[in-house]
Amino acid sequence: MAQRTLPVIEISGPPAERGRQYGEAVRDRIHAATAYYEAAFGASSGLTWEQVTARAARWLAPVRDYAPHLVEEMQGIADGAGVGLLDILALNARGEVIYDKSFAAMAADGGGHPGAPDDEEPAEGCTSFAAFGEASGDGHVWAGQNWDWRAGVADTVVLIRIVQPPKPTLIMQVEAGQIGRQGANSAGIALNANGLGGRFDDTVGLPQTVVRRSVLDRHSITDALDVLCRTRAHIASNALLTCREGFAIDLETTPAGHGWMYPADGLLVHGNHYQAGVPAALAAGYRPMASDSLVRVPRAEAGLRALRTSTGPDDSRRIIREAMSDHLGHPESLCTHPDPRTPLLKHWTTLVSSCVDLTTGDYHATAGTPCDHTYQHLPWNLYDGPGAPADGHCSDGARR
Repeated sequence: MAQRTLPVIEISGPPAERGRQYGEAVRDRIHAATAYYEAAFGASSGLTWEQVTARAARWLAPVRDYAPHLVEEMQGIADGAGVGLLDILALNARGEVIYDKSFAAMAADGGGHPGAPDDEEPAEGCTSFAAFGEASGDGHVWAGQNWDWRAGVADTVVLIRIVQPPKPTLIMQVEAGQIGRQGANSAGIALNANGLGGRFDDTVGLPQTVVRRSVLDRHSITDALDVLCRTRAHIASNALLTCREGFAIDLETTPAGHGWMYPADGLLVHGNHYQAGVPAALAAGYRPMASDSLVRVPRAEAGLRALRTSTGPDDSRRIIREAMSDHLGHPESLCTHPDPRTPLLKHWTTLVSSCVDLTTGDYHATAGTPCDHTYQHLPWNLYDGPGAPADGHCSDGARR
């Protein structure tokens, strides 16, 4: 089988300039992303793309107040791609837009994961992990996840390296046009994330892309945690932080408060249901956003326990890939595949399976389901210095 690879881009400079490099490098993918969401949101809610971007505009002021440099970066992306700032903001706040009351009927009309409550459109699905110490036979610190989301955006995903001194250099997998999602930084911190679901009050909080980027912009695990504890996100999301010193913590962040968990014997896995405790605001009628999460988490834990027997990093990646390729409950399995029972625009799949060796700085990702794709070794090491060329060039994964 021919192996797909994800395009890689590298950007640097002041916020507006690196944004321009980004937008120019993946212009076609940004246009494909806006076209997909225009069609998907139109089918779900009847809103036009102009109406979607008008709703996204409510996040412009909060983002500018919290991180004006990220608005500059988004404007640069828009300029480079030939679109408007609100188009890029809508791509960055697409999870938050989904939770706008205008989209309340999305799940009720047959969309989303089959296990979602009838009045709730599921947020992003994922299964994240950290493994180190007793859980790691090779003695390395590992972190990663299966990123499950709409199959229609598969051709918009890119791997990006952002060189931004004095902030850490970042490596992330994102949908084209997004300024943050999941990844790791040159300070040896990895962030993996999962949607949690649940409706809270209507107070406008920060989009997840801004929160996650701000986490990865920090040099220490405590500063990264401070971002999660001191900011108010608009929607609930799980954040699994791992650092190369051999530490991990999971925070279930919600607009109404947080819960947290630590690894058991060096292994920590989180899915799309509340595992540290259901928030009081949801407790009376809580049902998991995605019932398959109740299967995915223990299956991932069981598969990743084999890391204890690893003889080295190559063996560890093999074990991780096998574990994350589990198909119990297919198609809504740990390795997620499109469900033919749902409309094409609402097909879900594992877009990327990623794993980072925080000990060596090697970052690997699949261009699709891990059962069908081998890990692509990124052309950068996390701990490479910021002096490497960063011209915004887009490639098919070959090292420059």
